[in-house]
Amino acid sequence: MTNEETAIRTTWFSIAGNTLLAVIKGLAGFFGNSYALIADAIESTTDIFSSFLVLFGLKYANRPADKNHPYGHGRAEPLITFIVVGFLITSATIIAYESLKNIGTPHEMPHMWTLFVLGAIIFWKEASYRFVIKKSKQTMSSSLKADAWHHRSDAITSVSAFVGISIALIFGKGYESADDYAALFSSAFILYNSYLIFRPALGEIMDEHVYDDLVEEIRKVSHEVKGVMDTEKCFIRKAGMKYHVDLHAIVDGHISVTEGHAIAHLLKDTLREQIPQLGHVLIHIEPHKQHN
Repeated sequence: MTNEETAIRTTWFSIAGNTLLAVIKGLAGFFGNSYALIADAIESTTDIFSSFLVLFGLKYANRPADKNHPYGHGRAEPLITFIVVGFLITSATIIAYESLKNIGTPHEMPHMWTLFVLGAIIFWKEASYRFVIKKSKQTMSSSLKADAWHHRSDAITSVSAFVGISIALIFGKGYESADDYAALFSSAFILYNSYLIFRPALGEIMDEHVYDDLVEEIRKVSHEVKGVMDTEKCFIRKAGMKYHVDLHAIVDGHISVTEGHAIAHLLKDTLREQIPQLGHVLIHIEPHKQHN
């Protein structure tokens, strides 16, 4: 199975899980008198839409290169990540607004059974985070990583809801708003995670260099290719789940242009064979400088 297929299947897993949890949280929050659970349901609902965006982005980014997009469509993925972050910020704002409004409004105490619902949700969302983050590292997908952090932020908001409801139930009358403060804390945490998701996607769009490990791997493979004496400059930029490489290879300065061309092709083919996540590889041949 290719990285693209793995990422798409993982996104469908997120969509199915978030849909089920949004319904469970919404019903439990309504009938259990817990706004923290309702806030959780709001976040899960936005997660459904953001996961569909991730799915669209992955499928679009997987389209082959064409005349107008010679490097493919991979840059669609971080753009989709920006939209996903927008969904997160919107949900955090709605939760914060409703929490502040409810803090000053008298309301009933949450029901004890909502804690059992939250316990199951926390376990499921943390397990979902670990599964999706593993797949994001396997496929090198920034949007899948954003989707994974949706699960983690959902788990944290559920933990804060659990704490808020527990305080309200333990201390009784006068502490009903602890549930609302928990939802307010959740909104702040969602905003913080939004930044953590946004920053690497921005770096990808701006061709920020954060690939030292990959550079070292490219140099190591290059030195094993017959005719390559050394490597010089190596620039990497990421687009979707592929890394495009510009590499300067040093060869014997006395060989013919034809021989140099053959070495460049051999180097390119070897790199793409041994490092499958590479996309376009451009090899620039440099003559070896002999010092007297």
